[in-house]
Amino acid sequence: MGVTRADGALLAVDAGNSKTDVVLVGPDGVVLGAARGGGFQPQGGDVRSAVDGLAELVERAVAGAGAAGRPAPLPYAARVQACLANCDLPVEEERLTAEIAARGWGRAVAVANDTFALLRAGLPDGSEPVGVAVVCGAGINCAGLGPGGRTARFPALGRLSGDRGGGTDLAEEALWWAARAADGRGGPTALADALPARFGLAGMPALIEALHLGAVAAARRHELVPVLFAVAAAGDPVARGIVARQAEEVVTMAAVALGRLGLLGAQVPVVLGGGVLAARHPLLHEQVAAGLARRAPGAVPVVVTAPPVLGAALLALDGAGAPAAAYGRLRAHYA
Repeated sequence: MGVTRADGALLAVDAGNSKTDVVLVGPDGVVLGAARGGGFQPQGGDVRSAVDGLAELVERAVAGAGAAGRPAPLPYAARVQACLANCDLPVEEERLTAEIAARGWGRAVAVANDTFALLRAGLPDGSEPVGVAVVCGAGINCAGLGPGGRTARFPALGRLSGDRGGGTDLAEEALWWAARAADGRGGPTALADALPARFGLAGMPALIEALHLGAVAAARRHELVPVLFAVAAAGDPVARGIVARQAEEVVTMAAVALGRLGLLGAQVPVVLGGGVLAARHPLLHEQVAAGLARRAPGAVPVVVTAPPVLGAALLALDGAGAPAAAYGRLRAHYA
């Protein structure tokens, strides 16, 4: 390897619902190797299989930093920082930490929910990390850090834990209103024509059938979210109502987390990320900013569009006590 274990290489993992990024970073902040793969979903608590899926990406990232034909010895890094989706409860964090540590990839292992990667990416370097992040991608989650390392977070288990929003929810809401408009159970909405048109279908009955029978894969429902925002931007009251509820949920999660940390009146960053928020749809973004101004007047919205693995790597640098210049090099790589 170009950087040996003695040199203090750091392994950072950001594993979201839809994609996973792994990077090997030198102690000077230089990205040495990287790999990308699919989402991280330890269904039914199958931690071992989920981490097996990470192993191939870790090996690819390490190989990218090494000499051709020469296998890298374990441990690959001085420290592993893994920020993982579906790592929502303390018991899940403990199990994932133990499983990753058992692989021997690094001498030290730290595991956190992937929302903390987004939060760290949006916070300044060189000072105590204080702020709140809301991620709205396939799902929705929120996490915060307060003075002294205090944390605020939510279980983020979907409707079971009171969550509302994210791309999956938005698509389902749009389909629900469109279906009812098409068959007369609900009021009119342009969604009833716009959603099936996205797949070249004539109307909602055709789209319902195609989704039910698999002619349109369920995984493609996320394609309906930009359609929802376009219809809302054109003034459709139903679509605008869905967007307004999403904005209110983002604001509510941020405000509650800030309140738990005693930061409601403080001037602190509220980091916004994930596919839905990073797209900065004007209607949604403006309503989130206005809601934050009402409920947390000191909050400073910060939209992060860099890959969340940046935050995982910054956390790794934090844990290693890296010099200030390392942070600038790492951020420049993802600028």
